[in-house]
Amino acid sequence: MISSIRGFNDILSEETILWQHIEECARNVFKTYGFSEIRIPILERTELFSRSIGNTTDIVEKEMYTFLDRNNESLTLRPEGTASVVRAYIEHKLYNSPTAKFYYLGPMFRYERPQKGRYRQFYQIGAEVFGIDEPRVDAETLDMLLFLFNELKLDNVKLEINSLGCKECRPLYKQKLKIFLSNKKEELCENCQRRIDANPLRVIDCKSQKCIEITKDAPSILDSICGNCKTHFDDVKKYLALFDRKYSINPRMVRGLDYYTRTTFEITSNKLGAQNAVAAGGRYDGLVKELGGHDTSGFGFAIGMERLALLLKEAGGIIEPEPTIFLIGIGEKAEIEAIRILKELRESGFIAEMGYQNKGIKNQMKIADKLGARIALILGDDELANNEITLKDMKTGEQDRVKIEGLATGLKTLNIKKQA
Repeated sequence: MISSIRGFNDILSEETILWQHIEECARNVFKTYGFSEIRIPILERTELFSRSIGNTTDIVEKEMYTFLDRNNESLTLRPEGTASVVRAYIEHKLYNSPTAKFYYLGPMFRYERPQKGRYRQFYQIGAEVFGIDEPRVDAETLDMLLFLFNELKLDNVKLEINSLGCKECRPLYKQKLKIFLSNKKEELCENCQRRIDANPLRVIDCKSQKCIEITKDAPSILDSICGNCKTHFDDVKKYLALFDRKYSINPRMVRGLDYYTRTTFEITSNKLGAQNAVAAGGRYDGLVKELGGHDTSGFGFAIGMERLALLLKEAGGIIEPEPTIFLIGIGEKAEIEAIRILKELRESGFIAEMGYQNKGIKNQMKIADKLGARIALILGDDELANNEITLKDMKTGEQDRVKIEGLATGLKTLNIKKQA
């Protein structure tokens, strides 16, 4: 038997129902806030990610699926979505469009240790806003994200925010941090020792408990941001209050990507263990220019679908399957008529099924039960002679005969759910 690759999981039918619910809810919320969908390729040139994410990040250094194609060009399975959306924004001159607010859904790929809610092929829902550097955009996008969680009936999440400053003030903070870390270099893990010179902020982002303890007294970036960044961050907090959104400030939050500036955030849950972020993102004002576009501001986020689905399950938010109508035709003539009824019900929007083998009624009722059918429709010679069909409620066991003519209309009055 050939099994799946480690960290590449099948999403089976029962799980898919939950995922579809999340995706539908996300699409509805994003449209409400003026976002439109963009679909980006799974495969990109490696340079796109090394230039945007940063050469010293874990993602670029050891987690990307990168290979040479037949033209000897280095290609990479996308490890995240923002860089691809920025590339599309520049390439297709989307800055000329009246709306520069996009969302996307799809798989990402990182070679990392599979863990609860995170796999080597994992799925994200993301959103990006371009061309507006107002702090209200940060707060409004966070409001949209929290509204989505509210719509999904998740109340066990919290918002943490921070500011990473800008290209003017961050170098000063990096220097302060570098001096602090140099005095503790021998105590840090091997990766952090190497990053002190290359990118000291990555040390603050280290998930090693030992490194977290060693750096607990490290200088706070909020003590080093410039006046403009402080004003921006204060305004973000002001707008979050206007949107009636609660938050906490986490000065250690630097995120794992180099392109972030000013506002960064995570939405976390205490139901997910050590890796507790279910959504994260921030502002990336220099990224469009870095990848060859105009000097354009940006703000965005990504939601981890697997982690979100786990939270919904734990919160009891499992979506029940749509009720099914199961038809049973007993005898050749009845089966032919049942097929005609099956087609009519499906074209009327009902989820309707019918057995493919002419088994006895007892066996067919077992199939209907396994499918979770709400209603069984039974058609035999006697019913056919009277232009009737037996309707059995699978929950109560009650049954009655109804006319075949106008059957679809009659089922609607019974509040049988139709397909969306």
